[in-house]
Amino acid sequence: MKKNLLIISFLLFSSAIVFGQNKKVPVDHAQVKGLTCKTCHACDIPTKENPCLINCPRDLMVTIYQKPKDAPAEIIINKVRNGKDLYSPAKFTHLAHSEMAEMSGGCVSCHHYNPPGEVIPCSNCHSETRKRDDISKPDLQGAFHRLCNDCHRGWSGKNDCNACHTLNAKNTGNTKQPIVSSNKSKGHPVIKTPETIKYETPKANKGKLVNFAHSQHINTFGLDCQSCHKDETCIKCHDQRDKSKAKPATFTQKHKNCLACHDTNNTSKCTMCHANEVKEVGFNHKARTGFDLSKFHSKLTCVRCHTTKGKFTGKNSKCSSCHGAWDQTNFNHSKAGLKFDETHAEFECESCHKDAVYNKPDCSDCHDDKSYPKDKPGKLVR
Repeated sequence: MKKNLLIISFLLFSSAIVFGQNKKVPVDHAQVKGLTCKTCHACDIPTKENPCLINCPRDLMVTIYQKPKDAPAEIIINKVRNGKDLYSPAKFTHLAHSEMAEMSGGCVSCHHYNPPGEVIPCSNCHSETRKRDDISKPDLQGAFHRLCNDCHRGWSGKNDCNACHTLNAKNTGNTKQPIVSSNKSKGHPVIKTPETIKYETPKANKGKLVNFAHSQHINTFGLDCQSCHKDETCIKCHDQRDKSKAKPATFTQKHKNCLACHDTNNTSKCTMCHANEVKEVGFNHKARTGFDLSKFHSKLTCVRCHTTKGKFTGKNSKCSSCHGAWDQTNFNHSKAGLKFDETHAEFECESCHKDAVYNKPDCSDCHDDKSYPKDKPGKLVR
């Protein structure tokens, strides 16, 4: 038993070599969520000579989460055998592409499989030739083209090989034919986050305009870019196709991003976003719900109170629903902006706040001639 454990421990330590990595990187596989020996090995006792590795478990083994600036700015692709006599190696502007991918899928967009440790090259899994037995896995040229063509052919509607490739010297007669030109420091232009986005919806049944509070959905509602842009590609902004031939989007496709939080099946709520004129930008919590967030709750994200994902209705407005039981012994009223005088300091909360309504105190039980906010039982604190 001890011998078997030693063998397995050695295999875990040397897995960087087994998976084709360049350095011996000790990896604590136990810290990778969901991994067991059976995740990678088909037999009970794998050995160095026979590791009995199974097909890569992509969904569990993606570990590449780097910032674009931490990765190579440029990569020369020169391992593709097919067509090597026709084209020169291609320069891939990794910096620009990784910056574009950061908004949607991130590194996982291309690096769909990577065991713990260093970033492995595509050629570790994808063969440089097309003489392969497993037709379910594309060769290296096919893998590259599947990634590139989705975007490049998508926005133009055609294959533009010259965007990445140049004919080599043998085919042009120019012995100094360079690799396709590029600027390795080139990055994607900075995308400024808009405050609002105005949409024109002429076919909508209720309201032809939508004024979308973009920054508020990020800063207040806590959404990140991938919440809405995860399925988008470069085509979203760079679409050169003939739009007259495109199929019109369905209602569900148009409201796909909104469906996560908004009930678009309830047509009576369409006017929350749709209007015939530009509405007030953003969401006013007091106007919509009657509960004033004021300075004490204004910096909280929605999910701090609305803990059920996508559910923002029917929240209990009593303070005790979030803060527990409060009374005069454990609540410092001056933090609410009012410090009591000696007469009112010992009062129970319910003496002034009937039915736990804390935003409108009632003085009528003790005073016939006083009311809030005209009269205050103390002094204001800033």
